[in-house]
Amino acid sequence: MCGRYTLTVPVDRLAAEFDLDEVRAELSPNFNVAPTQGVAAILAENGSRRLETLRWGLVPSWAKDPEIGARMINARSETAPEKPSFRSAFRHRRCLIPADGFYEWKREEGGKQPFYIHMNDGRPFAFAGLWESWNDGEILSCTILTTSANALVGEVHERMPVILPAEEREAWLDPEAEREELVSLLRPYEGDDLETFPVSRFVNSPRNNDERCVEPAA
Repeated sequence: MCGRYTLTVPVDRLAAEFDLDEVRAELSPNFNVAPTQGVAAILAENGSRRLETLRWGLVPSWAKDPEIGARMINARSETAPEKPSFRSAFRHRRCLIPADGFYEWKREEGGKQPFYIHMNDGRPFAFAGLWESWNDGEILSCTILTTSANALVGEVHERMPVILPAEEREAWLDPEAEREELVSLLRPYEGDDLETFPVSRFVNSPRNNDERCVEPAA
């Protein structure tokens, strides 16, 4: 799964990296993005891309209680196209969720050890996401798709978020994309430019949000 991540780069760098046409989100460096927070997401409409703030934890349009979103921060890529909670968003409301790193926890003697996973050159990247509108736009929310871990992340955890290479982002956002093409994008990241290292349990609390979250553990 993906339960915490980072987004610390300035908005102008995001605009350049993701060819944004409009920015509606206000960003400040976040070293510990946590569920139910407002997060940056890239939506496409009429050929343009805009950066919005969505609540992390998808609330289906039919939900009676929006608190259901706290349990829907991730969607398994193997079942999302057909699962009632996600299938409409999978077909009609796909998005990119920018990040520059994410955390996973490894079970070890003495408790779970957090690891930080990021690109070795520090550049931002994109998770495959879905978004939804609840109660006529009262809540705009999103979820991050996950898949089986690649070799690097598999040393820490069995699952990882779907990271879309730059050349596949357009296809993910394409409103005319066929289901088979979309499903083919939801695979473990194949690049060799990810790296990981253990960090302090300081990151375990979502109240902690500064550079200490990503400092290598002693």
